[in-house]
Amino acid sequence: MTASPTVGDELPERLVTAVRAEDIRMVALILRDPNPIHFDLAAVQAAGLGDRAINQGGATMAYVMNLLTEWAGSRKALRSIECSFRGNVAAGDDVSVGGRVTAVEPTTDGALVDVEVWADVVGGRRAIAGSATVFLAVGA
Repeated sequence: MTASPTVGDELPERLVTAVRAEDIRMVALILRDPNPIHFDLAAVQAAGLGDRAINQGGATMAYVMNLLTEWAGSRKALRSIECSFRGNVAAGDDVSVGGRVTAVEPTTDGALVDVEVWADVVGGRRAIAGSATVFLAVGA
């Protein structure tokens, strides 16, 4: 986290390397997600989505939330997040997650910071675009 963020500041990039098919399947099991594109390669191909398992959108969004948590220093700092799911992340993809400060509103005990956020498939397309508000305490 920056000591006192200003509009235009970039959050440190977070790189998720080689999303694992095993992790995609495990999340599908945990969530009881019956969508076969997360575990059945024939279903992925039949849907015209290539030949690799497709990561859950919520799992990709978690990469963004992890970036914000690391930057702010606490999960409770995340006040809101809105994301648009724009593309798929497939098993084996590397994902670059980033953010940019768009507004800073001082409060008596810190600041509310608005951040534009994204998750991009490295060498490919934007998978997630969105915005978040994070509370940064004085001295954090």
